[in-house]
Amino acid sequence: MKRFILAAVLLGCITAGTAVAADMKNGPKIGYIDMQRAINTSESGRQAKEQLAARLKKYQDEINVRQDELKRLKEELEKQGMLLAESARSSKEKDYQQKLKEFQRFTKDAQDELQAKDEEFTRRILEGMEKVIQEYGKKNGYSFIFVKNDSMLFADDKADLTDEVLKLFNSNSKK
Repeated sequence: MKRFILAAVLLGCITAGTAVAADMKNGPKIGYIDMQRAINTSESGRQAKEQLAARLKKYQDEINVRQDELKRLKEELEKQGMLLAESARSSKEKDYQQKLKEFQRFTKDAQDELQAKDEEFTRRILEGMEKVIQEYGKKNGYSFIFVKNDSMLFADDKADLTDEVLKLFNSNSKK
């Protein structure tokens, strides 16, 4: 009986060892995602770009109006400066300086708001993309899926999963 148990254990170890060796022989399944391309070409990414472009145009129009007003005020100040009384010239200079500060504040606020929106859109897309990549990796038996970056010295195009993951991400986004 002891010999039978010992034989069964040995057979189990040999079978398990052969399976592990076969798995190691094939190597781990590895892929990569070009995340920048995925974000930029995804439906969500395109929509985010359109929204940001619309906001940028709105801000740019307002900036142009304010710049024209500043230019007009400066020209008035330069033309009339010598003819105006000291108090009137001082008042126009203060008005110009105040509008210049408001303009600078507006452009900084607009830039900050656009950057924050861009970061928000990118974060949401990355979170959704990460879930899809994890599901895809588990479903398809991947050991590793990397993000393509400059430190990758070589990456075979056959390991690029970007298009496949992008299709899944876009279909999940529509749901």
